[in-house]
Amino acid sequence: MQIGYALRDLAPRARTSVQETSDEALIRLIADGDKRAMQVLYARHNVRVYRFIVRLTGNQTLAEDLVSEVFLDVWRQAEGFGSKSQVSTWLLAIARYKALSAMRRRTDEHLDDNVAETMEDTADDPETAVNTKDRNSIVQKCLTQLSPAHREVIDLVYYHEKSVDEVAKIVGVPAATVKTRMFYARNKMADLLQQAGVSAL
Repeated sequence: MQIGYALRDLAPRARTSVQETSDEALIRLIADGDKRAMQVLYARHNVRVYRFIVRLTGNQTLAEDLVSEVFLDVWRQAEGFGSKSQVSTWLLAIARYKALSAMRRRTDEHLDDNVAETMEDTADDPETAVNTKDRNSIVQKCLTQLSPAHREVIDLVYYHEKSVDEVAKIVGVPAATVKTRMFYARNKMADLLQQAGVSAL
């Protein structure tokens, strides 16, 4: 009887400890074949990876497929993670590679103007919610008019809050190139937003 109670008490604690584990520790557990750690990592990062791919490709269905591929790669390559960058940076680098490869395979497809819209704040009144949705829609449309190189830099810095050095690792270019792309991307976005009648970011 007492052993049963003890095991029942331990189970939630074990579950909690895995969920509170750092990303780096989860990768080590995944390298040892821990499926629970994989589930926790997926739950923690799948939405971020999905949104990054959607903004890069403009294709929601493709993004859903590629998210699965990204985490399958993580499962297979966890042993090779060298902790030289954050796990989230590594995930986005894999996602970027997958997205660019898929876009090369689908060169005849055009980017969809209906890029995933950000979630609206349910606390807003209806008028504010409509204005916010309209503004987000315009910003997303302006983003699709940037070159892929400029779009991904804006996405990584503003939506994923990555530093210039982290973006350089993900994209595979020098930090100076990232800064140059950011400069031109910001200017282009400011022009596009002004033309659309929206104040700059």
